[in-house]
Amino acid sequence: MSSRSTEPARSPTVAFLDEIGAFQNAVIGAIVGVAFALCWWAIRVFELLGPAPEVGSPLLYASLAFVLAFGTFVLVTTVLTVMTAALAVKRME
Repeated sequence: MSSRSTEPARSPTVAFLDEIGAFQNAVIGAIVGVAFALCWWAIRVFELLGPAPEVGSPLLYASLAFVLAFGTFVLVTTVLTVMTAALAVKRME
């Protein structure tokens, strides 16, 4: 019988990303991005802020909402991860 655990060793990259909370931040970023994009899509398609200009279809606005969701996801994830990494560095000092 070996005293080693049967759990495989984590790679240093995965351990680093786990330490700074990158995976949790990505989930938060995805939720915020999708919610933000859905709100703006609904405002434009259902004309909640007044009549929409006659320059596009709901499908066009859906594709623009996807771009907005992805951009917001990246921004929120990056900001949260940088803040978490900065706090981790301060804890190490």
